[in-house]
Amino acid sequence: MKREELRIVFMGTPAFAVESLQALVENGYNVVGVITAPDKPAGRGYKLQPSAVKSYALSAGVPILQPEKLKDEGFLNELRQLKADLQVVVAFRMLPEVVWNMPPRGTFNLHASLLPQYRGAAPINWALINGEKETGVTTFFLSHEIDTGEIIFQERVPIGEDMDAGTLHDSLMTLGAKLVLKTVDAVIDGTVRSLPQSELEATITELKPAPKIHRESCRINWESPVEEIRNLVRGLAPYPAAWTEFEVRGEKLNFRIFETRAIREAHGLTPGQVVTDNKTTLRVAAQDGFIEVLEIQLSGKKRMKTGDFLNGFSF
Repeated sequence: MKREELRIVFMGTPAFAVESLQALVENGYNVVGVITAPDKPAGRGYKLQPSAVKSYALSAGVPILQPEKLKDEGFLNELRQLKADLQVVVAFRMLPEVVWNMPPRGTFNLHASLLPQYRGAAPINWALINGEKETGVTTFFLSHEIDTGEIIFQERVPIGEDMDAGTLHDSLMTLGAKLVLKTVDAVIDGTVRSLPQSELEATITELKPAPKIHRESCRINWESPVEEIRNLVRGLAPYPAAWTEFEVRGEKLNFRIFETRAIREAHGLTPGQVVTDNKTTLRVAAQDGFIEVLEIQLSGKKRMKTGDFLNGFSF
């Protein structure tokens, strides 16, 4: 079978998925339809905005479906009419079996971790928060339980010391698009060999999950070691961002922190105590040293480098 003969339906929503869709379209694969989330209100006027995937699909002239409910019979009929041989899923919601079991060549998903590690909604964030030195991307066939299907391919990538969730996202987005093409080619060639995740689980001491990030998960605990705090900040930057409260002249103010440096140093200060010259340097006491804040945002204000921020604000 030639690549233009395999009918592919692509499912995805955010920018992370666009790279894979674009790679398929621009390399001559036969993408016959795109499934993405309904438009959502955003911005000051709360006008309906298309997803990143929809915007690209419109520019590429690919038919689009935006179901509210994936079990809706009208949507299922439209999906059947696309006559997909294969479905490719990148950063989309959980699919019911009636959807993922529809095409004869199956449905595979691209996940931004080395499965079975970091199953869940936020694998990039949690790999950084946990201080991992390596991560990667995985393609796997969908099955009943989320992120547990048989693995097709994996690619590994080191996590640099200065990487945050934004830079790691972009790295895995590019690597993932290449892995999607490799996986589709293996389907076309009939050379796909998949591996049950249970075989890998047997070799792993601890499985780490990647649940959805909630606001309280983003709050900095200044009683933690400095490396843990730095990793939390990295894992949440640029979005949704780690946050904390500092008391300034009797008023508690909310700050988001985007970049830090860990300083191991003995001190007798209370964790969370601010040490600053109110000119260029802002440090916060932690369990085993200080966190030097390099980029900060006061609630309702712009994100700024600490030196610029202290030019107009004093603790």
